[in-house]
Amino acid sequence: MTADQDPALLQRWNTTLLAARSGREGPDPAPYGRNLLSRWAEPQRRYHTVDHLRAVLDRIDELADQGGEGGELELVRLAAWFHDAVYRPDRSENEERSAALAEKALTEAGLTPREVTEVARLVRLTTSHDPAAGDLNGETLCDADLAILATDPDTYGGYAAAVREEYAFVPEPAFREGRAAVLRHLLGLPRLFRTPYGAAVWEEKARANMERELAELTTGPAGEG
Repeated sequence: MTADQDPALLQRWNTTLLAARSGREGPDPAPYGRNLLSRWAEPQRRYHTVDHLRAVLDRIDELADQGGEGGELELVRLAAWFHDAVYRPDRSENEERSAALAEKALTEAGLTPREVTEVARLVRLTTSHDPAAGDLNGETLCDADLAILATDPDTYGGYAAAVREEYAFVPEPAFREGRAAVLRHLLGLPRLFRTPYGAAVWEEKARANMERELAELTTGPAGEG
């Protein structure tokens, strides 16, 4: 079974889209879900794969289960499906192109203009992972997307290695510089995680993992690369 034929994940998509439509008529959700799954299974991906999509959806569910973080969870879930639907590691406009795809597909799929606009806004927000205070939808999506940072050291190491594989075309010194800049940006945020649960459970672990990776990037073996 290929990733784009994952029946359980496709059913999650169908359920989410139907719930977001709130009983309104619209086309069969399945073709849209299969198209998205085929995108998430593209060969250039190493980290931004179906496994990442599934993990983000699971973390959204985890946040919802831990007392309910608020927001419009079905729209947040739809944004998770689209947030890396367009992904080319050699391009900088992935989030914008993913948001445009969401606008086109979800309009066709029967969402209201307000709902489509909100999903697209959330997708674009994953560029910075810096939602405004009180943006419950944005806080939930960004926390779920960043939750990989708070995994155990071995899992985090696998994540970092997969990111490096996606950027295999970048020479080692340039990759170290760019990756270090990303980590410094995230570490410079007052809080990585904005939901109460994320701040309490994930923040400390994530910062420890990133600080360790940053130290390795900036003090690696002399002459490496």
